[in-house]
Amino acid sequence: MGKLGKFLQTTLSFLQRHTFNVFLMFTAEQLKTFTQHIFQSIGFSEADAQLAAKTLISADLRGVDSHGIARLAGYVRLFDHGRLNPKPNIRIVHETPSTGVVDGDAGVGLVVGPKTMEMVIEKAKNVGSGWISVQNSNHFGIAGYHAMLALEHDMIGMAMTNAAPLVAPTFSLEKMLGTNPIAVAVPANEEPAFVADFASTAAAYGKFEILQRKNLPAPLGWAQDANGEVTTDANPIKNGGALLPLGSDREHGSHKGYGLGSIVDIFSGVLSGANYGPWVPPFATAGFMAAAEGVGRGTGHFFGAMRIDGFRPADEFKGHMDNWIRRFRSAQAVEGKQVLVPGDPEREIEAERLRDGLDLLDPVVKSLEELGQRFGITL
Repeated sequence: MGKLGKFLQTTLSFLQRHTFNVFLMFTAEQLKTFTQHIFQSIGFSEADAQLAAKTLISADLRGVDSHGIARLAGYVRLFDHGRLNPKPNIRIVHETPSTGVVDGDAGVGLVVGPKTMEMVIEKAKNVGSGWISVQNSNHFGIAGYHAMLALEHDMIGMAMTNAAPLVAPTFSLEKMLGTNPIAVAVPANEEPAFVADFASTAAAYGKFEILQRKNLPAPLGWAQDANGEVTTDANPIKNGGALLPLGSDREHGSHKGYGLGSIVDIFSGVLSGANYGPWVPPFATAGFMAAAEGVGRGTGHFFGAMRIDGFRPADEFKGHMDNWIRRFRSAQAVEGKQVLVPGDPEREIEAERLRDGLDLLDPVVKSLEELGQRFGITL
């Protein structure tokens, strides 16, 4: 066989072993409009559908593709299984001037979250800070979106949520916690806001979904197999394994990630009357899982807002935040790198995607096209 023949044979073998993912470009407005129409098709009001679409697509814009429009089909599956109320009566069921509990009435967290954050901000306006724990909700997208709603009011915002049990605590073989993210948004003056938004696990489950679509292995330290051994399996839940807390193992601080996830679970679930720990109902990930009988009501969230002028004049604080941010950005960095401030990468990606559009993997587009065909909506 000549060189050309060997090359063709090698190329064919490579093509047979690998699946290539095609990317298609869309504008944010195209995706918002499509998402809004899908939500309206399952009974959302126009206003709630617009809000849900805006919340969901904010994840794609900020580069958190795992929590954006790729999850739209999952919300529809929740509706199909009777676990999502398209017309919820979102209301406060217990409160003091600064605190409260909201019943999301099985609404989508993409709507329950922003509406609850409005209540939190109103409490903070009145008494300096507001704190509300939510029961009976569903997946709420990215935590950062909700926390950032406080910024325009010269407030520090906080958002967190518990989630389905996919995570094994340090030394555990059982899945007891969700990826349980937490976000804190802090305003500045001339500099962009500080926005920390992260899961309490080594990686959010959506990162595994992206790897699955691309047929790629997971990095070491993200997951363990059914025997508790570290694995590169990108679908560990399906195969009896679990995700790992932030830190991955005890020697690298997994007990701290376990602690963070536990705090989020207690604030979101135990405090509100929602489910917690291994009883949190699943989102439509890792194959649809029916919700088992729990110890509370639905998925839980926790939101907070603090008026800056409850501590010091807002302009004075924001000026010092500018100073803080600039000093960290100017820190001496390793060769070829730059020290970033939380929120920098997402802000840069958002500007780029608003300008150039968003690229979606072919499997995501196919999923959206199937939804479109079902409801007679063109993507």
